Amino acid sequence: MFTKLLIANRGEIACRIIRTARDMGIKTVAVYSDADRDARHVAMADESFYLGESAPAQSYLRGELIVDIALKAGAQAIHPGYGFLSENADFARLCEAKGIAFVGPGSDAIDAMGSKSAAKLIMEKAGVPLVPGYHGDDQSNATLVAQAKAIGFPLLIKAAYGGGGKGMRIVESEAEIQANIDSARREAASSFGNDKLLMERYLRQPRHVEVQVFADTQGNAIYLSDRDCSIQRRHQKVVEEAPAPGLSDALRKQMGEAAVAAAKAIDYVGAGTVEFLLDKDGSFYFMEMNTRLQVEHPVTEMVTGQDLVKWQLIVASGGALPLHQSEVQIVGHSFEVRIYAEDPNNEFLPASGKLTFLREPEHSRHVRIDSGVRENDVISNFYDPMIAKLIVWDENRSRALSRLLGALESYRISGLKHNIEFLSNIAEHPAFASADFSTDFIGRYGEALIGGSRDDSDTAFSLAVLLQLLLRASRQVVQQGNQDPYSPWASLGGFRLNSLRSHSVSLIDDEHQTRHALVTQDGDSFRLPLGESELVLSGSLSGDQLLAEVNGHRSKVGFNADADGLTLFLPSGSYHFREVQGQVLEESASSEDKLKAPMNGTVVAHLVAVGDKVSAGQGLLVMEAMKMEYTIEAPFDGVVSEFFFAPGELVSDGSLLLSLTEEA
Repeated sequence: MFTKLLIANRGEIACRIIRTARDMGIKTVAVYSDADRDARHVAMADESFYLGESAPAQSYLRGELIVDIALKAGAQAIHPGYGFLSENADFARLCEAKGIAFVGPGSDAIDAMGSKSAAKLIMEKAGVPLVPGYHGDDQSNATLVAQAKAIGFPLLIKAAYGGGGKGMRIVESEAEIQANIDSARREAASSFGNDKLLMERYLRQPRHVEVQVFADTQGNAIYLSDRDCSIQRRHQKVVEEAPAPGLSDALRKQMGEAAVAAAKAIDYVGAGTVEFLLDKDGSFYFMEMNTRLQVEHPVTEMVTGQDLVKWQLIVASGGALPLHQSEVQIVGHSFEVRIYAEDPNNEFLPASGKLTFLREPEHSRHVRIDSGVRENDVISNFYDPMIAKLIVWDENRSRALSRLLGALESYRISGLKHNIEFLSNIAEHPAFASADFSTDFIGRYGEALIGGSRDDSDTAFSLAVLLQLLLRASRQVVQQGNQDPYSPWASLGGFRLNSLRSHSVSLIDDEHQTRHALVTQDGDSFRLPLGESELVLSGSLSGDQLLAEVNGHRSKVGFNADADGLTLFLPSGSYHFREVQGQVLEESASSEDKLKAPMNGTVVAHLVAVGDKVSAGQGLLVMEAMKMEYTIEAPFDGVVSEFFFAPGELVSDGSLLLSLTEEA
């Protein structure tokens, strides 16, 4: 077994690998970029080395430097995690040439499965059913357009060397073919360094079911449960569970054996995942094989009781698989949700910034959290905006789902937008509870999952008013210093001769609406007019909890207060308020605002030229942030006057991207 391991990755997966290595008595070496100097994985490792600037190309994708560091540090093996260099055959070959164990399959297996088109040819020869499509080497526009028309619509364009939904486009008609080819190529080249595409018929309502396989150097290969990953947005997984619900024992066995056959066809070694599309009639079709550990591997660990990273290290050091197929046992049910810094109410735009407040659910044998961040860490715009993976387990699916809902309710984050309420809405949806879903689940139920007003908005506002008043009072005590506690100046009762004290509170909520309240104070209670009724509020502060009483109903509400405002954590989700300071102008989105960068990122392409006449809704410019593309559209008919940023330039959130003159 190795004595020292270098982890060529960052974030939660680096932290997760370090934990297992530590349990096995293996020393760990971390690597880091400028953005990650103070990151959690750096603090956890036994030693760490600087890679370079924050952009992945200048840091985590520098394979030769990483191998040199491993040699310098005396590491016998490199674990690539997932993403970055994990499926890079050239990097695996470099490790092999330098005598360093690559914790993953050999370079030939990565080559075989690295191209989705080549992988489909291998599967076709092995008799695995495939969805009709084109996987050829001729990548000319003429050939791709002709093949697209021959396959028919709806059509799915995919990056041949991709993953995670990057470089993937759905095409509904002939008129959309070329624009989507161009867009998919750009994103594929940016994310994977290769713009080769493949195309296949798009199945409307399939399920996405994958099988975890494992193989060693001694000819053993098994499958370790299956997972359902159908809940996706932008082709990126959001919720995963194991085992996949509703599969018959015969179908489960058939898919598992097909996955093992796929691994054996390329002499696979290590952990891998074979992904299938499962149609309503029970037919399944090969999608791709991921030659690495998957983001969602914890759900398989929870139901099998096995540590897959430990298995990886055993196999990479030449050992045999710990279990035979007949010894694999599946117990209970597990869910994983990916908690992201993003805004579901604004097309899931990624968010970057500081996590000013972070409280995780209590860890137990039922609740696991894999995370690479801590309170006050910064979510950088250079990398995937994942905050954590929340994993739960219980004896059956229903009880595991209850565990998930409880854990989401107690997860508290402030400082940036996040998707916790969105995940809770998915978990609470009747169709999800009954496992009646497919890959279009979010598209079908999006309105119920994402938007709309929340029933607790008035409750949240009244509690925010109470919290604001209590915070004001506590600040007054601090400002007055250590004076006589019996002095009338130390009293918070608001005593007035012949009248009640009044307080004015103005708060701006999540929807940028300003709400005003004129509150009267009677002793330690506050009277708040709300609509046609009046609420009597009182309470106290205990750490990060508001002990509130509203019309006789007492409750404990978690909160965070910082320079950015107040955040209340209610069962229905988190509510953020900012106090109005002086006169506030009404906020509105002007036409110019729609020409500003919606987030930090890079300009990818200009879709029109200066002097072009454009129509409202027409695409003007493409931006990329966190490996996703976003198109800036014209808010009105006009003429393009000037671009302020060229393709390749970095832009900050809120920067004006171009000038558009409205037609007279």
